[in-house]
Amino acid sequence: MSPLDNNLDRVLEPVTTARGLPNEHYVDRETFEREKQSVFFDNWAGIGFGKDVAEPGDARPINFLGQPLLVLRDREGAVRVYMNVCRHRGMKLVSAPCKIEGVIRCPYHSWAYGTDGRLAATPHVGGPDCNAHDGIKRDELGLIEVRAHVWQDVIFVNISGTAPPFEEYAADLINRWKDFAKPIHHGGEESSFKLDVNCNWKLAVENYCESYHLPWVHPGLNSYSRLEDHYNINEYGLYSGQGSLVYNPKLDDSGRTFSNFENISERWDSGAEYIALYPNLLFGVHRDHVYAILLEAVDQTTTREHIEIYYAAPDMTDEPMADLREKNAVLWKGIFAEDIFVVEGMQQGRHARGFDGGKFSPVMDGPTHCFHHWIASQYGK
Repeated sequence: MSPLDNNLDRVLEPVTTARGLPNEHYVDRETFEREKQSVFFDNWAGIGFGKDVAEPGDARPINFLGQPLLVLRDREGAVRVYMNVCRHRGMKLVSAPCKIEGVIRCPYHSWAYGTDGRLAATPHVGGPDCNAHDGIKRDELGLIEVRAHVWQDVIFVNISGTAPPFEEYAADLINRWKDFAKPIHHGGEESSFKLDVNCNWKLAVENYCESYHLPWVHPGLNSYSRLEDHYNINEYGLYSGQGSLVYNPKLDDSGRTFSNFENISERWDSGAEYIALYPNLLFGVHRDHVYAILLEAVDQTTTREHIEIYYAAPDMTDEPMADLREKNAVLWKGIFAEDIFVVEGMQQGRHARGFDGGKFSPVMDGPTHCFHHWIASQYGK
């Protein structure tokens, strides 16, 4: 067992006696490098959104923790993820979002691949004007495909290939939110935004999944969705978060509202839930819209939050509802921005020598301890 594993023993204790993750999990480059494999590559992690490759042939390169990935929608309409490298000399194939009209062609020696990953052409590989060679077996040299799954329009990947099927990995949450297993419709340009935050990605998860901070950090939100109107969601080994019993927003005085999801349970009439699906997805579900926040761990001290808002009915994305969508986006962006000084302050505090990871409130900090416990359990598996 490594010293890092020994430092995690207290994290794995029950919430009443546990301490939080040690400082190195937030500030140390070597720990971050180890985390890439144990936390991100060995599990299902989010890398993007299906809306960004909406049509067959749409392709988008993504740098996922140093891994060059190519996300595309194939000719049959399925989202697929490949390593974004040519099998010849490892050249990066696609450098910017584009439309693949024919084949994916390497800009170095022009080897070409279909959107199904098949190696389709190897010009001059056997010499001038000889496009084949016995030593080049095309059926063995297709693009390296990465396990991928799309849920709630989020594209998840399992780099190592060792995680259980996504439907098993997220089974509990999928069942919990079965009312939302319906088509969702992206709200358009105003419903898509990013926040760059100077903190370790884990601090964004920890802050999101608890409601303890509402009275002091979100006084406006707390005025109508009070601390006492929330409940904790602690599913050890799976996910954690919070729920609200009083979801009833008023975006303007027009009386207009967004359409609800069809055949949704009565529990959602005034209820909403906000859950972190480990490692890096934050979801919010409501009777009329949902959102996802994908946390991009840029490095051990920098996080980019990719926020996308979706609606229950397709006509909610039409022009007559544009002003209401804009107000909804402004509302959420304002709430998320209020958290920035908190997570950045905790990041600065994590440089304090002698800080022992923190003491949890057994009543209020269950969701955060749940996340710390999951992180600690990923090491030494």
